[in-house]
Amino acid sequence: MRQVLFDELDEIRQKLLNAADEVKENAYNPYSKFYVGAAILTDDDLVITGANVENVAYGSTICAERMAIGRANAMGKRIFKSMAIIARGENTDHKKVTGPCGACRQMIFEFSCLSGKDIEIIMSNTRKDKIIISTIRELLPMAFGPVGLGVSIEEYVN
Repeated sequence: MRQVLFDELDEIRQKLLNAADEVKENAYNPYSKFYVGAAILTDDDLVITGANVENVAYGSTICAERMAIGRANAMGKRIFKSMAIIARGENTDHKKVTGPCGACRQMIFEFSCLSGKDIEIIMSNTRKDKIIISTIRELLPMAFGPVGLGVSIEEYVN
């Protein structure tokens, strides 16, 4: 993991983080009032976004990261290079970096296996003055994936 400044990011990573920042405002969050945006960079440099969608049955809530992955999958995109995540509270900037929850880390890891690479995760506070870059393997050490079940997912690589 490393901390960087926004200006140190290349143009595509800035674009990715800005897309996550913009889409977070579309969160459906009547219960938590927590706005989360995620943006995925595909292998062909397409940016696909997602925002969190809450539900009164809390377990039915979908995080921004999984929403972006599901949206990408529906578009036939499964090979990812990077993901950016940004979040804020109801009326305030979020001063701390927000990382993906455990379920999202597991989902990102699955697509890391499909992608054949350790997906980069860019996490930022809303002011973009604190940015941490990690990889999914750093965020989910000793991850359990398809290999652990002896399952090949190669047919799903597009």
